[in-house]
Amino acid sequence: MDKHKAIPQGYMTVGEVAKKMDVTVRTLQHYDREGLLSPSAISEGGRRLYTDKDIVKLHQILSLKHLGFSLDDIKNRLIPLDTPNEIAAVLEQQATAVQRKIDSLSESLRELEALRAEVLQMQSVDFKKYADIIVNLQMKNDYYWLIKHFDDQTLDHIRSHFDKDSGKAFMDTFVQLQDEAIRLQNAGIPADSDEAQRFAKAYWNMITEFTGGDMSMLSKLMELGQFEGTDPQWQEKQSLANVYVGQVLEVYFSRMGVDPFEEGE
Repeated sequence: MDKHKAIPQGYMTVGEVAKKMDVTVRTLQHYDREGLLSPSAISEGGRRLYTDKDIVKLHQILSLKHLGFSLDDIKNRLIPLDTPNEIAAVLEQQATAVQRKIDSLSESLRELEALRAEVLQMQSVDFKKYADIIVNLQMKNDYYWLIKHFDDQTLDHIRSHFDKDSGKAFMDTFVQLQDEAIRLQNAGIPADSDEAQRFAKAYWNMITEFTGGDMSMLSKLMELGQFEGTDPQWQEKQSLANVYVGQVLEVYFSRMGVDPFEEGE
């Protein structure tokens, strides 16, 4: 009873705070030594005493620690809690930081699930492909799943000719041109028209960029829509585009007097 009376009204012992906030007494003692959360008072018997305001401040500290901040970082981020605006500012900062953490974890989960699906579909252990898939997932390349269909020669070629930025730019160009091929075909634009031949030139420039002069890579690029197990919609789209691409390139090469497909063979 005397021990209870020694605690003034409105104060809590270190043990009571630890129990309320699900931390250890040792943690609170450590925060005190580090200057993060000192007790608001000391009892006549030398016991650390805390208030409800200390509970709010401890919540602030624990939230920042949970987000991965070091104790030094937390010390610099702590804001006084003397006015409603200051308290609201603290809560807003914590909410923003938590949302960023949620977004980051959600993205990590998406990447893990996508990589797991790719691993199971590949049915073989290939860490080079795993690494390529991870890199493409992190750079948010929606066509990361194509990697599992490429052979080692094609992947080595891609690695040696493209980096993250140029690789993504190439795929964006490829998809845009495939969409343009379907648009021209649906619009009934003749393969020998000026518009179609401008498209043929742009498409051939894209192919030349991919091959880097190695014509043996030409057939690999043309197989992009023919891989087994790819999304049916992707396959259908590429098949439609390739019909028109073949028509306009045939005219384009005829006018140039070359047949690069024979050269590639």
